[in-house]
Amino acid sequence: MNKIYLDNAASTFVSSEVLNEMMPYFTLEYGNPHSLHSFGREANSALDTARERIAKAIGANPEEIYFTSGATESNNWALIGIAEKYASTGKKHIITSQIEHPSVLETCKYLENRGFKITYLPVDSDGLVSIAELLHNLDSDTLLVSVMSANNEIGTIQNIKAIAQTVKERGVLFHTDATQAIGAVNINVKEMGIDMLTLSGHKINGPKGIGALYIKNGVEIAPLIHGGHQERNLRGGTVNVAGAVGLGKACEIACRDIIINSQKLRKMRDYFVDKVMQEIPYVKLNGHKYQRLPNSINLSFGMVEGEALMMMLDLEGIAVSVGSACSVGSPEPSYVLQAIKLSPELASGTIRISISKNISKEEIDYVVEKLVAVVKKLRSMSPLTKSSIGEFNNVQ
Repeated sequence: MNKIYLDNAASTFVSSEVLNEMMPYFTLEYGNPHSLHSFGREANSALDTARERIAKAIGANPEEIYFTSGATESNNWALIGIAEKYASTGKKHIITSQIEHPSVLETCKYLENRGFKITYLPVDSDGLVSIAELLHNLDSDTLLVSVMSANNEIGTIQNIKAIAQTVKERGVLFHTDATQAIGAVNINVKEMGIDMLTLSGHKINGPKGIGALYIKNGVEIAPLIHGGHQERNLRGGTVNVAGAVGLGKACEIACRDIIINSQKLRKMRDYFVDKVMQEIPYVKLNGHKYQRLPNSINLSFGMVEGEALMMMLDLEGIAVSVGSACSVGSPEPSYVLQAIKLSPELASGTIRISISKNISKEEIDYVVEKLVAVVKKLRSMSPLTKSSIGEFNNVQ
């Protein structure tokens, strides 16, 4: 049986180039980068190279890159660190969007319980934040705005440069979670006016358990993890050297190959969507039609239950998801799909497909063939009716 992995928004394989660079730091060059002897100096030199690669990928300076355990820690640190550092100023208003990653939304809830006011901006039916809505909510008490660069469920890419410039004109700090955008969207933190940026290794063919937070020089932030004097006294704990090396190499490759990978992914993505729309009636594509990640496909199937569809595809050797891996286990429909005002019926019949740069046309044909059969079978057993025909892109 063919096994095809279509959940790259959750995690990607570690590329051979990345793995080859990491391997010596597990076995030969295993020193603590904060030790003063030669083993430590060699490890610290590897961290310097990794910082340089990450910085180059986003247009930053190496000293502005801080290693973390991943995007969740980076997002927590960006929000809580700024909130704690500036709490004494009396500014306790933070603005974010309704479709952020749980590591931002749950951190905002944490801060709400500690006296901060949080504004959750709505999005339109494509998942875009309104600049006018943002302007309406900015006030003299606003400390920070955090809006993700690209959504992990529906793939919509935000107008980050416009959002950042709007925020900066009012003297407010701006943070973006660019976890899904690195390698898919050209990002230059200086040109775009970004004060803090989150990224992670395992979304770009790097290792799990490593991420980074870009903090612009001059932005003051409180530590989230206390301990030693690592990461310029801002993040205690011995840095994961092998992971940092892998993250640096993954960022270098993602930046190097961004054009060729994006072109191939868009071609394969559009071929997939067109084929599904032609062969299966009552399907809706969610997210912005054009302003979206090149590997992202979010489809709602009428008269089908999403989890059943996912499990039956899994039995055929095809791995997809029903939303963010971080939200698995929640009995509620995806909050992202609710935010774009998808009907409950369609939200419950939605799967997320995220392809990799290695996918072939033959694999897509195989997946669509199985998808046609599985949807037909589920609909034959479904008690649901064609009650929301107007919502579909391809009524037949």
